[in-house]
Amino acid sequence: MATPHYPPRHVAIIMDGNGRWARERGLKRIKGHEEGSVSVRTAMQSCRDHGVKYLTLYAFSTENWLRPRTEVTGLMALLHAFLIDNEWELHENQVRFRAMGRLNDLPKKVRTELDRVSEATKHYDRWTINLALSYGGRTELTDAVQEIARKVEAGTLKSKNISEKTIASHLYAPDIPDPDLMIRTSGEMRLSNFLLWQVSYSEIYVTDVNWPDFREAEFTKAMESYKARDRRYGGVKS
Repeated sequence: MATPHYPPRHVAIIMDGNGRWARERGLKRIKGHEEGSVSVRTAMQSCRDHGVKYLTLYAFSTENWLRPRTEVTGLMALLHAFLIDNEWELHENQVRFRAMGRLNDLPKKVRTELDRVSEATKHYDRWTINLALSYGGRTELTDAVQEIARKVEAGTLKSKNISEKTIASHLYAPDIPDPDLMIRTSGEMRLSNFLLWQVSYSEIYVTDVNWPDFREAEFTKAMESYKARDRRYGGVKS
């Protein structure tokens, strides 16, 4: 039986394979990231075409800071340029832009641009694109637990009243619904510390296609796969 929850309200994507794509072509890794930014725009358009309201992209993890400095610097420059070059499209399509993670870890120039674009688009409610930057699922949960603990210590929250809703409300983006569909490119079969709380009942779609090659046709394949799923949330068929 096909899922009745179509189209998915929220799609999350682990954008993997930029470096592999570049290596296969004898190019520097940053070239793969540059081509991957084109796929980001394609994913934004595909979400609008398919009626997906929220798109979350795993753009830079807490672990990615360990990469070579030249690559990290190039990624930050690419992110800065992407925001400037594509802001017009956000306004034209009434897309709200957001970012989540330990954003204070980002270079000041990038953080300033993130804040500016977020503020400029905050009144849009047709679609939302959410970038996970300096993000880690365990880090997010740690930050949430620490904030809850501070409230318990201050006497504004009783420990016996802590529930799943309490934890969820202290995550980085508590107002965004959990992903219905999580896509991972480049064939790896792991979560890579992405949205560990939120993907508890997400449908997962893995493709061997590297992110720079993940364009409209590949997105449609993921949507068709999701459409054929039977989402039971731990229950059984009636």
